[in-house]
Amino acid sequence: MSIKTDNITGSRRVSNYWWATVIMTGGFGFFLAGMSSYLKVNLLPFTSSAQLLFIPQGIIMTFYGTIAVLLSIFLWLTILWNVGGGYNEFDKTKGIVTIFRSGFPGKNRNVSLTYRINEIQAIKVSIQDGLTPRREIYLKTKDSREIPLTRVGEPLPLAEIEEQAAELAQFLGVILEGIS
Repeated sequence: MSIKTDNITGSRRVSNYWWATVIMTGGFGFFLAGMSSYLKVNLLPFTSSAQLLFIPQGIIMTFYGTIAVLLSIFLWLTILWNVGGGYNEFDKTKGIVTIFRSGFPGKNRNVSLTYRINEIQAIKVSIQDGLTPRREIYLKTKDSREIPLTRVGEPLPLAEIEEQAAELAQFLGVILEGIS
């Protein structure tokens, strides 16, 4: 096996679908409740929000509903564009490592980094437990750059991150840093 490819899940995670749906549903509910109080017509079949005073309750509900709908549109667009998704490819026959990620649309939508395998000094594991745990694998180059290889967001289990890092270090023939 001379080529190893790791696919990286971007924003197309179940949690993002969940939050985009919940925020959009709640946002539409708040927006319609606020508009019901303004128009004095029940736009929501399961409540009587037409009886709310437009100032201050209705206007605040309309504002929060608009913000929530805009936030959910942003989340749906990041899911559609798969921001952060990509792959890491390690090709021993060509002696090249390619790291590819998708970003937001525009001039620099895609990020593609290419390194020669002989430029790689080590595979580094960074583990930080606590309130916001981080478990990441980095590609450490000889000029002291550290390029993240793992996905952003949900930290992987400790055993899995150690196994992936050790397997990658062995595949590339470099040392493994950060695991004691």
